[in-house]
Order: sequence, then C-alpha cells, then structure tokens
Amino acid sequence: MHPTLVFDHLARMTSPIGLFEHALFARARPDHGFCLDDVARGLVVTARQPDPSAVVADLRQIYLRFVLDAQDAAGRFHNRRSAAGAWTDTPNVDDHWGRALWALGTLAATTSDEDVREAALEGARRGMRLRSPAWHAMAYAALGGCEVLGVRPGDSVALGLLTDARTRLGSAPANPAWPWPEARLSYANAVLPEALVGIGAALGDERLLQRGLDLLRWLVDIETIEDRVSPTPAGGWQVGEARPGFDQQPVEVTALAEACWRAYRVTGDDAWLPVVERCAGWFSGLNDTGVVVYDRATGGGRDGIHALRVNENQGAESTLAALGTLQLGHLSAGLPAR
Repeated sequence: MHPTLVFDHLARMTSPIGLFEHALFARARPDHGFCLDDVARGLVVTARQPDPSAVVADLRQIYLRFVLDAQDAAGRFHNRRSAAGAWTDTPNVDDHWGRALWALGTLAATTSDEDVREAALEGARRGMRLRSPAWHAMAYAALGGCEVLGVRPGDSVALGLLTDARTRLGSAPANPAWPWPEARLSYANAVLPEALVGIGAALGDERLLQRGLDLLRWLVDIETIEDRVSPTPAGGWQVGEARPGFDQQPVEVTALAEACWRAYRVTGDDAWLPVVERCAGWFSGLNDTGVVVYDRATGGGRDGIHALRVNENQGAESTLAALGTLQLGHLSAGLPAR
C-alpha cells in the first residue's frame, strides 16, 4: 500500500504568485524565487489528481496563471521570477519551455472546465509553433503535443511539433551496444523513450514506438539493482562507472515512472506496472540506502540520497517528484481504463 498523497507541504511552498523553488529543511526560501520548471511540474501533478480537494484546485489555478503569465507573444517562456513577481530572465525555448507545454497539454486533457481547457490549449498551441535545439526540451514538448491530440485530434500545430520531434529524437543509434544518443546518461533520462513511445503512438509510427519501448526496457535494466530502482546519479553515468551512484535525485525516479506508465497506457502491457510500483517504493525506502524520502505526515519530498545520508531539504522539484510518482503508483494499483 502506497502512502497517501498529502499536499500540505506543497501548499506551504506556494504563494499567491507561484511555487517557491527551494526550501531549507521544510521551510520555503522566498529569497530564491520561483522557477517555471517546478511550477509546470506542479501543474501536471495537480491537474492529474483525481477528485482534487479545494486546496489542490487552488494550487492548480495558481500554477496555471503562473505558466500563462510566463509566456510571451511569440510562444517562448520565462523561467525565473522573483518573490515580488518580477521576471528576471529573457524568455526562450530551453527545457522549461518543453515542460510548460507538457503541463498545458496535461491540463487540457484532464480538466472538465471548458474555459480552462481553451486557455491551456491556446497557450500550448502558441508555444508548439516553436522548436528547441535541446532534446530534453523537445521531448517534454512532444509529450504536451500528445496530450493536445488526445483532446483535439488532428490538431495541425501539435502534429507539426510531433513530426519535427520525431526527426530530432528518433534517429537510430550509431552503436547498438549503447543505444543512448549521448556518451553518458544525464538527468530525467526516461523522458526520451517516453517521448518516442508517445510520438510513435500518435503518428502511427510502429517502428518509432518499438524503438521507444526497447530503449525504455534498456534504461529500466540500467536503473535497476535486484528488486529496487537505482537511478542515474546527478553527475550522470556511463559504462565502467560504479553502481549504485550518488547523489540520487527524485526527478530521475519520477521520469522513469512517467515513462513506464505511458508505455502501459499505450500498449496495455502489464509488465510495465511493477516498475511504476518500484519507483513509488523508492520514496518509502526501497532504495540503495533504505532511507525514507517522502514525509507521510506533510507530503514533503527530500532533495536526494547520498551514500551515507538523505538530503533533508524539501524543495519543490523533489516534493513534486514524490507526489507525482506516488500518484502514478495509486493509479497503477487501481488500473484505471486506458
């Protein structure tokens, strides 16, 4: 039985403007400001929550307003905002652009409020006319495009994005023994095979879909030791380096859970569900050091695992990684209709 999702800490980390990025232990650090990367993740989690409480619904509204405010007329997004509400960077199409489109697409696919859906679709379609040179950004944007097509089949803007993302992400590896497109694994690795699975399914490209599934199986093997998830550490990993590696970040675990959940939804293959379960278990101590990462009382997520200790700070990214992964654990246990 997975822990109950508790949104108390997330609510304490949130102001009327947005979600503070960092915490010192369980206390928000307003001096570090807000980050669209985290607010977009927050929008995904709150949008996906079944039967949301009034608190979760309020958080979702704050996060949606933040995401839409971050976008400029050309479709690019700011990422950094001060506690007073001033944007402190220039809008661009880096990774936060992709995550924002993923979040807007997810909200459009899950909300029953037509006005909210139209606002999310408008922002998503504006951003999806752009392209990023960064593969993480294109992968997250493609996931948003897949969600848009779920509620607006045949949407030309989303289809155009997925077609270009297939070209950017879908080339065959030069070395079949190392099927990854880079020399070493980095962060949120599973978003790449997840995007290939999503794009392949949306475009009816069976070869790309199979490549995504094969790459995800390979990554699951890499990031599993015995009966537990052992994620790629923050410094990355390549063949010849020791496993397990530290420091381990919750965002890597949630990326793996997200990818396996999508693989299940696309294929109906129950073999992906135990991986989702192991990812959820990672937060309750089924990890390389046996430490508990999720605070059952407050819903806070600790910031990472070192070889001899856990990072006790409970920032936004880690808290959302815990909530999002446990959310998928609950969904997989309930086996809702695909």
